[in-house]
Amino acid sequence: MEWIERLNEAIGYIEEHLTEEIDYGQLGKIACCSSYHFQRMFAYMAGIPLSEYIRRRKMSLAAVDLQSKSMKIIDVAGKYGYSSPTAFNRAFQSVHGIAPSAVKNEGVSVKSFPPVQFKITVKGVEEMNYRIETKDAFRIIGTSVPLHKDIEMNFTVIPSKWQEVSVNGTLQKLISMMDTPPMGVLGVSTCNDTEPWRYYIAVASSREKEDLEEYIVPAATWAIFSGEGTNLSIQELERRIVTEWLPTSGYEYGSAPDVEVYISPDPQNAKYEVWIPVVKKS
Repeated sequence: MEWIERLNEAIGYIEEHLTEEIDYGQLGKIACCSSYHFQRMFAYMAGIPLSEYIRRRKMSLAAVDLQSKSMKIIDVAGKYGYSSPTAFNRAFQSVHGIAPSAVKNEGVSVKSFPPVQFKITVKGVEEMNYRIETKDAFRIIGTSVPLHKDIEMNFTVIPSKWQEVSVNGTLQKLISMMDTPPMGVLGVSTCNDTEPWRYYIAVASSREKEDLEEYIVPAATWAIFSGEGTNLSIQELERRIVTEWLPTSGYEYGSAPDVEVYISPDPQNAKYEVWIPVVKKS
């Protein structure tokens, strides 16, 4: 329950700072996790990316300000952090479907998006298979791509990188160099608040890295979940971990990377594991 309370405290922080630039790092601190993990938890639990939620809340309040007829559009735009009237108009129309100038007309409808509030609900009894393992640090070699701080933008970056390594022969080269556990093609997200965010497609290996990149996955305790199916099914497993398992598990996010282990990397019928770094709640 403490975990849910911290999420709601983070929502309170957003509400208090809607007329400022929201500090994602501070949201992570309130929820006791990285800003990356906070965005993931929020998107899975709220069903909407954090950036879109903040945009909707700002535009909801902007519509109220405009309806008062005492504020100019340019002043409302500036109040919610839009230095460009064009950018404000675009954001407003994306939420309300009309231009800001139309709001001042009597009888015009706008949308209201109230603040979210998280709570624990019981959702069925479908089992989840997992184990808790503490592992030493291990070395990976592979190729990586930088990730955006707004994780919504990475939904195109990561699939594009997988497509690239599949086509240019890098994936087959990596598979041939795999020689230490965990045995499988790895997707490693290094998204903590102390180093640049990157996504590695790699394998655990003791061999020379040649023209590849190297990264040391730190020692950590992991909650390891197994599954099989398509790329969409691994996203569904990750959603269930965050929304069903984590809130009542007695654990919270640790500071190590998230790891996907593709034991059989066939995109249509993959066998995989999802490794979530965890620490026991004190």
